[in-house]
Amino acid sequence: MMKRAVLGTILLIAALLLCSGVVVSAEKIKDINGTKHAEDRLLIGTTTSLDATGVLDELAKQFEAENNVKVEWIAVGTGQAIGYGNSGDVDIVMVHDRAAENKFLDSGNGLDRRVFGSNYFMIAGPESDPAKIAGKSATEAFKTIADAGKTDSKVVFVSRGDGSGTHAREKLLWKGAGLDYSEVNKTSWYIDAASGMGQTLNMANEKDAYVLTDSSTYNTMAGNLTLKPVITDGSDLLNVYAVIRVNPEKFSDAGINVDTGKKWENFLISDATQKWLADFGTEKYGKPLFVPAKGDAAKLNVTDEEISSPVA
Repeated sequence: MMKRAVLGTILLIAALLLCSGVVVSAEKIKDINGTKHAEDRLLIGTTTSLDATGVLDELAKQFEAENNVKVEWIAVGTGQAIGYGNSGDVDIVMVHDRAAENKFLDSGNGLDRRVFGSNYFMIAGPESDPAKIAGKSATEAFKTIADAGKTDSKVVFVSRGDGSGTHAREKLLWKGAGLDYSEVNKTSWYIDAASGMGQTLNMANEKDAYVLTDSSTYNTMAGNLTLKPVITDGSDLLNVYAVIRVNPEKFSDAGINVDTGKKWENFLISDATQKWLADFGTEKYGKPLFVPAKGDAAKLNVTDEEISSPVA
């Protein structure tokens, strides 16, 4: 837990740097406890893929340079990130689970959803593909894995199991396959990692197992994995990333950073950022890690306002 004394020192240093004209660097928060809202800092609850891929580091640097504000975030599963929004602990959430996002907005705790990018979930697995899922849809593949796992000890599935957006999509795929997730979770071939995407991928790799992952995290780790992409596209694997402000009126005593939160949302959907996002990852991985949302409203099943209208 971050002690208040330590936090005070950090804020003092940050303030001195700001006064001297030096832009302070983005920083990850290990524990949200003890953090405080302030006009010169933006607190974000984010899904792990935006952290693990490095995209948030780069976006934060650009934003800080333009706005002379410190950007800090805690990287957790989408469920936990929205939980921080529901308790007023952060100014912004950046997540990828539409059902959970809708609940957050409907509760009045979230405002101004904007969609800034997408990629695809994928099912990765052993190169030998013991369940023989190649060429199937994601839901067909899940049903095939479940059937094969009953008799073949080589068929194993590792789940994040952490209430993240990836975990939520996994549950939807089991449901689409006609299976009861609570029953799936009891089987011998199913392993609940209760971890972030990186740790879950490493566990699946060690066990030579199938796993549902976002493509961006997989691509950043592919050089250290023996697991291969088996199923990589399909409408049921589309992965949409959104940013949502926390409603200051619901947390009037918290001091939600309203102005900077609006600037951050507008920064993400701006032409310049969208153009930059289209190239992010290409130099290092040979392909972009995210697809910018601009111009893709129909494909992403969102309104034009959600991808292009500035927050006032």
